[in-house]
Formats: sequence, structure tokens, C-alpha cells
Amino acid sequence: MFLTITTTGTPERPATDLGYLLHKHPEKAQTFSTSYGTAHVLYPEADAERCTAALLLEVDAVALVRRGKGKGRGGAPDAALAQYVNDRPYAASSLLAVALSSVFSSAMKGVCNARPELPAVPRPLRIEVPALPARGGPGLVRRLFEPLGWTVTAEPVPLDTEFPQWGDSRYVRLELESTDRTLAEALRHLYVLLPVLDDAKHYWVAPDEVDKLLRAGEGWLPGHPEQKLITSRYLARRWSLTRAATERLELVRLAETDDSEVEEIDNAVGAETETEERPTPLAVQRREAVTAALKASGAARVLDLGCGQGQLVQTLLKDPAFTEIVGVDVSMRALTIASRRLKLDRMGERQAARVKLFQGSLAYTDRRIKGYDAAVLSEVIEHLDLPRLPALEYAVFGSARPRTVLVTTPNVEYNVRWESLPAGHVRHGDHRFEWTRAEFRAWAEAVAGRHGYEAEFVPVGPDDPEVGPPTQMAVFTLTGPKEAKAA
Repeated sequence: MFLTITTTGTPERPATDLGYLLHKHPEKAQTFSTSYGTAHVLYPEADAERCTAALLLEVDAVALVRRGKGKGRGGAPDAALAQYVNDRPYAASSLLAVALSSVFSSAMKGVCNARPELPAVPRPLRIEVPALPARGGPGLVRRLFEPLGWTVTAEPVPLDTEFPQWGDSRYVRLELESTDRTLAEALRHLYVLLPVLDDAKHYWVAPDEVDKLLRAGEGWLPGHPEQKLITSRYLARRWSLTRAATERLELVRLAETDDSEVEEIDNAVGAETETEERPTPLAVQRREAVTAALKASGAARVLDLGCGQGQLVQTLLKDPAFTEIVGVDVSMRALTIASRRLKLDRMGERQAARVKLFQGSLAYTDRRIKGYDAAVLSEVIEHLDLPRLPALEYAVFGSARPRTVLVTTPNVEYNVRWESLPAGHVRHGDHRFEWTRAEFRAWAEAVAGRHGYEAEFVPVGPDDPEVGPPTQMAVFTLTGPKEAKAA
């Protein structure tokens, strides 16, 4: 996929200011990892009179298929060869739109710390996209871009130049020109309209796509004559999301007509309820799920193994049902931060008696962690090398043997829903592995069988019907006196 942005200038306002706006130096070729491939930014020409920035996106087609599980763009069951013969590496689809937002995020927001005055200055711009899928043909391309002030050239690409009788393909060669657009406006237009013209998205369209659309469409989408089509296609024709976006766009239009703020128009609901619609962070959902499972088990004395900076310990301290909470971590730095977070030095005597922090490694048995009601390993096992898991297993399940053990870990199948996560990458640089639901279940059931526990599996976070929840949790309950031998 290829796109170029060209501007012209004068000695007083050199064209190379484009480098400041894009936050990419004209004398360097730079490479960036994106959700589904590698993006390259380079400048074929760069002087005071004319400067061109090019974005080249190399799509990792194998990773795209593996992560998509055959869904989404090109994955329809009636197209048996779609995973192998497709336009993903060449046509400017939503893949390129995501790359634009990732590589040029500051430029899209209109931010330039080095030259703060530049983003607000309109400048001559010429944008070229050699291969753009356009479901609706050149006529739709013009209807989308011309109301925004662009001079549009959309030339159909023939199916085969050797056989003109076959007609034109659904692709066009696009040129956009304007003398009074800011770069931020241009990038936001492309970010929204590229997937609209393709009429497809390569990733799952979640409710937060409404917010993305409204942010990128601020200032131009509410009054666009093709607003309904843009909204519907951008949101993958999901009726509920399209309706929500349309209602919010109508509020914006009414506010502009009345020369007032949106909040003044949309005053039917009190401000105290506004936060109810904000999504709860996954880390908070995880702590809530762990706390609920601990209370359901009746545990009063709890171990947080691999406690990190003490967020879970802090949450458990708020509930008087937990009479003793012990945080264990191999990192002294993490324990120091946890101590500051909990304010142990200023904690009252009764509260301080409920909490302990000490250093320890889960790769070794430790008499200090024996005799507790429950132990939690929240987002811990994926930080260990796989050959070390048996040692952790014996230390916790074979030696310490609490009545209840909770283990949470990322569900790698859900990673396809993280738009900003590069293809083939794990969620955190320190993760040694991330398991599918089947892999986690197999490990947990094997551990339970070896040590006299029963395992129950609980989803944490939104349970996607295709890929499951973002976090998976196993609840181990001790069922017998079975003892394990150290490996």
C-alpha cells in the first residue's frame, strides 16, 4: 500500500516544514511496526520549493490470516481463495488508515511541539493514492471528498489493459488537491474515508469506534451531505453503533446551529450519571473478578503472589472480610513502590497488622506462604519461561497448598481486538508466552489433577463470541489431601 503527501513552499515558508508537521525528518527513512505489518516513511523529494512524504505499508499477510481466523476482509466463506489471492498488500484499505493514525498520530491531532504555530496554517496539499478500492466508483469518491474542499481526480483502473472490453475494476487512482487545508484535516479525512470507500474493516468494530469516528470527523462530518453513508460504512453497518453515532452527530449539528455547547443541548441526564457509560479498565475488571472469587471462596487470609506495585493488595485492604493480606514479589523495587502506594509508614496500627510485604521467588518453596486460605497469581505465569512453570506449580500447589488458588493470564485469541497491537506481538514486552483458552485450560486441568484440586474457568472482561474474553481466570479449589513430589 502506498500514499504520498506533497506540499510546496517558498524560502520564507519552506515546503520542508512538512517534516515538522509529520514528526519525521526528511533526511531519514524510518520504519514502524503497525497492527498488521511494517510501515516505512521516506521523502522522495525534500527542498524549500517542494516536499513529498511517502507512506509505504508492507502487510504481513500470514499474520493477518492467523489473527483474523478467517474473518473480516476477504474472509467470506464464498471466496475459497480469498485468504491467498487478495488485494491486502496493494489497495488502500482500513489497514492503511490504521497505519496513518499510528505513524502520524501527532500530525493527525494537530500537535507540533517544535513549531507550535505550524499545524493551524493551511497549506497547498496534494495527496496521491495509486490503488484505492471504491465500492461506488469514482462518483462516490467525488461525493465524499469534494464537499470537504478537495479537487478530486479519480481515474478507474481497468481490469486488464490488454482486454479493455472487460471493463474497469473497483479500484481508482486517486489524486486530491487543495490550497487551504491543514495537514491535520487532510489526515483525518483520509482516516475516515479510506475504509468507507472500501466498505470493509479488517478488525472487529467495537463501541469505541464511535468515539474514533466523532474525533476524526470533528468539524466536517456533522454537515457532510453523505454523513449517513459515511457513518454506516465506517461502523461496518452495525445498526446500534450507527444509531448512537448519528444521534451524537445530530446533537453537534443542533449545537452549532444554536451557537451553544453540546452539553447545553444534551442536558436531559444529570452530570452524575455521565461516568456510567465509560468503559471500566481491564485491570480494574480483573481486580474486581479476583475479589469476587476470593469472597465466594470464604477466604480471609490471602496471598498475592507476584504482587507487583500492590494494586490488588490495596483493593483487598478496603474489604474487612480479608483479615490478613500478604504481598510477595521477587522485585524489591516493586515492593518499595507497593509500600509507598499503601502508605505503610503512615498506616494505623490495626490496619497495618492486616498487611505484609516480603521478597520471595515463586520458583522455590517457601515456608512463609504455607497455611493461607487463598493465593492469587494475577498476570504472573506469562512472565516466566515455560521450563520454570513446573517449579512454580510445585511451590504453590504442591508445597504451600492453599484451599483456593486464582490464576489469571491474557487470552492470546483476544489480541486481534487490540487495534494498536502489532501483528505477532504479545501484550507486554516481558511476556514469555500468551496462551489460547484451550492451552490455558489444558495446563490448569493438568495441574489440578496432579495436586488434588478442581479447576473452574471464569471469563474476565467482555466475553467476545468469537475470540473469548481478554483475560482468562482459573479458580482452583482443593479437594483432597493429595501431596506432590518436587520435580
